[in-house]
Amino acid sequence: MTTDTSLAAGIRVPGTKPAREATELVRDTTSELIYHHSRRVYFFGSLRGRVRGLSHDPELLYIAAMFHDLGLNEEFRSSGRRFEVDSADEARRFLRSHGVPEDSVRRVWTAIALHTTPGVPEFMEPEVALVTAGVEYDVLGLGYADVSDEDRREVVALHPRPDFKRRILTAFTDGVRPRPETTFGNVKADVLEHYVPGFRRGDFVRTVLDSPWPE
Repeated sequence: MTTDTSLAAGIRVPGTKPAREATELVRDTTSELIYHHSRRVYFFGSLRGRVRGLSHDPELLYIAAMFHDLGLNEEFRSSGRRFEVDSADEARRFLRSHGVPEDSVRRVWTAIALHTTPGVPEFMEPEVALVTAGVEYDVLGLGYADVSDEDRREVVALHPRPDFKRRILTAFTDGVRPRPETTFGNVKADVLEHYVPGFRRGDFVRTVLDSPWPE
């Protein structure tokens, strides 16, 4: 097994055994799109952490970034659960198999499970905050100016993003289309509303008013 020495914008991929095996697992089981996106999430999350002065565990951030979209894979689409939870559970199994302490496992699980829940992760542990920060940067362009043009170019040169906007939305659609009920109250409802004919998003107010309570 070779050591991954990837370096971009002054950020290096951790060289630990769990990090190497996480790289191989994600590279072998997901699409090229998700692999490159996941790596960029690590780099951009790290860079945004540098700006915000957040000290974090690079190995935990890396593994959380690598696993965060694994639940979009076809084998999870009939789980009936949010893809974020499927991703988080796979990361937890992986970390436990490497004897990682439970507090670290919890951080990674939480980082992945909450990465599409804006407004909460930023107030939690750095690893949790920075996975979301990396995802928001790569997918939504939030905090775009936090990373210099030069650093951004280095990351994208290492992990290109051709036609990324269209392709990632297709990946989201494919990953959650078979479990539309899991999009209630989260951002993936927007995806299905745009790309799945006949989809009707859940309505929180209607759910409250139609509950079995008499008043």
